[in-house]
Amino acid sequence: MFTANLGFVLLFVANPQKSSLFYQDLFEIKPIEESATFVMFALKNGVMFGLWSKYTAEPRVEAPAGALEVCFPTPDVDLLYEAWSKKHVTVAQKPTDMDFGRTFVVLDPDSHRIRIYKLFEGK
Repeated sequence: MFTANLGFVLLFVANPQKSSLFYQDLFEIKPIEESATFVMFALKNGVMFGLWSKYTAEPRVEAPAGALEVCFPTPDVDLLYEAWSKKHVTVAQKPTDMDFGRTFVVLDPDSHRIRIYKLFEGK
């Protein structure tokens, strides 16, 4: 029987080493696996976060980056935004209140969207 537990998030990137440096700086962790075409991070909640060269992935990657978001909760959206702003990330959305809570969005080197959020109480 299948149990829907998320174990892995995989982003297809142009340059895994360049993307690895970006995520090492952002997440403040080192990868657990790294090669010329693939990098993997173990996130603190047990989910694996992979970066795979879009040129070597099979089947061939057809979709452009930015068609989905990788979302991370945080207890203080504005504090994390200030810290990440010092890392010179590309900001797609500054901290703002939306229907679900407070949020901001940054882009990685391939324009993958990274949303940081804190749900409003009761959501």
